Amino acid sequence: MSFSISGKTAIVTGAANGIGLSIAKRFADKGCNVMCADMDEKKLKEELGDARDEGNIRFFAGDLRQRLTIANLVSATIDAFEQVDILVNASRQVMPTDALNVDDTSVQVLMEQNVMTALQLSQQVAKRMIKQADDQPEGQIGSIINLSSTAAHNTQPELMGYSMAAAALDQMTRSMALTLAPHRIRVNAVAFGSVMSASLKASVAENREWRDDIRNHTPLGRIAAPSELVEAVQFLAADSSSFMTGEIMVVDGGRSLLDAVSAPAH
Repeated sequence: MSFSISGKTAIVTGAANGIGLSIAKRFADKGCNVMCADMDEKKLKEELGDARDEGNIRFFAGDLRQRLTIANLVSATIDAFEQVDILVNASRQVMPTDALNVDDTSVQVLMEQNVMTALQLSQQVAKRMIKQADDQPEGQIGSIINLSSTAAHNTQPELMGYSMAAAALDQMTRSMALTLAPHRIRVNAVAFGSVMSASLKASVAENREWRDDIRNHTPLGRIAAPSELVEAVQFLAADSSSFMTGEIMVVDGGRSLLDAVSAPAH
């Protein structure tokens, strides 16, 4: 099976920085048409330049927590590239939770940002993929990849909300995989830890001991670059994984094999 994604069209959310940006650039370099979506229009322009009207990489700025924005994103992708074959839900937020504070809203915020946005966009994109299937009588017609976290299983008290959202995203991946399998759409996730995401980079910049702690609790002894996660995402997007659906692929340098982890997964 081929690892090629050339000629396909992908929507990548959270594409203004970090892992989402790395995925978007890698896909474009491999010949994929890419619609980069993020709330931060300024950062999108800084990273991608004036890519709105030409080439195989475009960008869309908007708040994907709004259903109308999601509909506009899908429409913009179809207008630009006429189809959508891949969705990478890479937009996510990390924030602490005070589990004993009744006024703490972090759980609601993280469920909305990390789960509901991915669910609603997946629903809209899946509908478009199913419509496209009329012109493709056999083979897979789409791949949806969610970015999750090993925090779904290994957590700390201050990451309760983030861990709950990651666990919900994993179960959403499995459920959507069953729902969409008859339509030839695959749904998988990559759960990562010890990867230098934008949120982790900001955190370890302020705390050298935290960086060392993560390395010490990662069997491979280092923090991975975003590009190492991108390889797994491309595999799930391509025909090379054509018989995989409902899987949560772990990319964490062996960290989840440990019984206890003292530093957040990210």
